[in-house]
Amino acid sequence: MTRRDKLILALSLTFMAGAVAMVGGPAMNDAAIAADPGRGLATVTSVGPLRTAVEYQDEDGQVHSPRTGLLYPTGLGEGQHVWVTYAKKNPDLVKVEGRGWQLALKPALSVAAVGTLVAALAWLGFARRG
Repeated sequence: MTRRDKLILALSLTFMAGAVAMVGGPAMNDAAIAADPGRGLATVTSVGPLRTAVEYQDEDGQVHSPRTGLLYPTGLGEGQHVWVTYAKKNPDLVKVEGRGWQLALKPALSVAAVGTLVAALAWLGFARRG
């Protein structure tokens, strides 16, 4: 195996690791929430390209506004009210009720497909050169 082949293989494995992490991270977050779930009504306070901020009251009456934002916020708008599920041990870990890690499958498969295509094209391009 040439150095170039190893580089292409490393590139492909990096894409695959990214795709696995895109599903594994949300699955771990969902498991943490499911281990000790709480439920609350949240208000969407801002929607941005990197994070959707919410404010909600937990079952003890404390108000939370997670710094990292809301998990699975697709389709939400500022001022909207939405039911959320959160981890009682970590109230900053909060997701839209009824949504889960399965939503990460489509983007992860896209990353894997693009990574495979890029690696295949690189390998074919170098193979044609010599």
